Amino acid sequence: MLQSIRDGSRSWGAKIIIGVMVAAMALFGVESLFSVFGDDPNEVASVNGEPIMRQQVELEVQRALRSGQVPPEQERALRNDVLDQLITQQLLTQYAEDGGVFVSDAQLDQMIVGLPEFHDQDGRFSAEIFRNRLAGAGYTPVAFREELRADIKRQHLQQGLAFSDFSLESEQERLAELQRQQRSFRYVLLDADDVSVEANVTEAQMQEYFDANQARFERPEQVRVEYVLVDRQAMAENVEVNEQSLRDAWREQNRNADRRVSHIMVTFGEERSRQEAQAHANEALEALSSGETFADTALRYSDDTASAEEGGDLGVISRGFFGDAFDEAAFALDEGETSQLVEMDGAFHILQVTELVAPAFEEQREALQQDVALREVNDEFNQQVQRLIDESFAADDLQSVADDLGLTLNQTDWLARGEGEGVLSEPGVLDEAFSADVLEEGYNSEVIELDDDRRLVLRVAEHRETTQLTLDDVRDEVANAVVAQQRQEALEQEAARMIEAVEAGEASNIDWLEASNISRQSDTVLPQAVVQQVFRMPRPQEGDSVYRSVSLPEGVAIIALDSVSVGEVDEQLTSFVAQMAEQLRAQSVIQGLVDDLRSDAKIER
Repeated sequence: MLQSIRDGSRSWGAKIIIGVMVAAMALFGVESLFSVFGDDPNEVASVNGEPIMRQQVELEVQRALRSGQVPPEQERALRNDVLDQLITQQLLTQYAEDGGVFVSDAQLDQMIVGLPEFHDQDGRFSAEIFRNRLAGAGYTPVAFREELRADIKRQHLQQGLAFSDFSLESEQERLAELQRQQRSFRYVLLDADDVSVEANVTEAQMQEYFDANQARFERPEQVRVEYVLVDRQAMAENVEVNEQSLRDAWREQNRNADRRVSHIMVTFGEERSRQEAQAHANEALEALSSGETFADTALRYSDDTASAEEGGDLGVISRGFFGDAFDEAAFALDEGETSQLVEMDGAFHILQVTELVAPAFEEQREALQQDVALREVNDEFNQQVQRLIDESFAADDLQSVADDLGLTLNQTDWLARGEGEGVLSEPGVLDEAFSADVLEEGYNSEVIELDDDRRLVLRVAEHRETTQLTLDDVRDEVANAVVAQQRQEALEQEAARMIEAVEAGEASNIDWLEASNISRQSDTVLPQAVVQQVFRMPRPQEGDSVYRSVSLPEGVAIIALDSVSVGEVDEQLTSFVAQMAEQLRAQSVIQGLVDDLRSDAKIER
């Protein structure tokens, strides 16, 4: 609800500040915190003597995790970020109150009554909806009003700061000019083939590299996992399906398929009574039974002369073309079958399906066999899943569950977050292994539904925390890294030599690649590092070029900047740059205030 107030603000300055400095947090009132966690919550920090409670942090952490915006493996880092944000909020609130920022009860009432979250279907404020929405969010009316009051105070403070600074029109024009600027240059890419490096890595070099890059050589938190899987498709593989079941399944699958139909129509009414028409149609049926072709019979008996000349063909039809009675007869027939008499619309019809617009039986045999087998094991699968739910919930291991259900207990090697293979690589599965209940409490996971055919339960067999590896553990990796570093240094030296030579007029055999009129926004396949370096280089003198090199992930680029031009004026781009300039200034002012408040405040954590 507080976020809705923020979203409704007309001030771009407020939106910047809220987006950058003030997260949408603290949606639970003080009373609800105490009711959930007891009467003596733990203090995790204080800001100039005002406490921040552990419950405040934990509630915000859980809210972020439940929202799906933060993956579970980042929970520890998230907790620190949340505490920092709460400290920032506390500092801003204190500063606003010390500065006399005031929000009256009347202002609060007007704000609350205007919030659409509390409106009924007629757009009017509803006290009942107000109470229900607050209760659902964990607020009491008093707590909500006080949190809203503090939030508005911070907004007023930050809006005032944002509007206190501005950029000159000349600055905005200069920024827009820089943004649309275009540069033309030549470049050449050097890689490992352009230098010769002897792989002579000493122990001292390896130790130096290892010491400088220890963060690269940590073994992450890992688990070994056991799991059991109920797989309906695996169960179906052991089922033998007879031919008749396959035929029935094919017929059922294609009973609504479009089909080509022929008919013989015998009408009744003015020229022929119903009894006479029925007798005439029965004669046509007898002719067909005696072996006469449908086409010949249609020519002799059908009153639909147009279709009779085509053998009675009506073309390909779908359900609903000719009504329910026609559909009931036509879609009950297999290819080549002929119906009995069908009475509809003042006529008797004899129908024959000459073609099904569907894959042939043999083409569908394999898929039909799988579908039939899956249906046959459906009850057994559901029973197995229910037993898995019941037994895994109470069991202290998974081996006994696997034995009771006749399943295989699968075991993995050490896995870090996101490293699972097979079923463990599917979204959210391995996350269960790192959940509090499974990892810390040692429980079996809940039954995880992978898809319609698979259910899984896992358990952590072994766990180890993040560990700093030794040089001996990663000797080969460090040696390769040192060689790569030496090769990169050799490339940088070669690039410097080539630039020195070309500036002296001694190098003329460089195979330059051309890039013309490249802007900062150009959609280009050039390495981003090259484009960024080009726009950092000084403008060359007329007729001259400026040379620089830039390191790439695997190699070095040499750049020759030849010319700089001012692109065409784009009013939309100019407006955007001006807006961004104002936003950046506002963010800088607010960040400066927060940094100053932090430096002067007494913050204990």
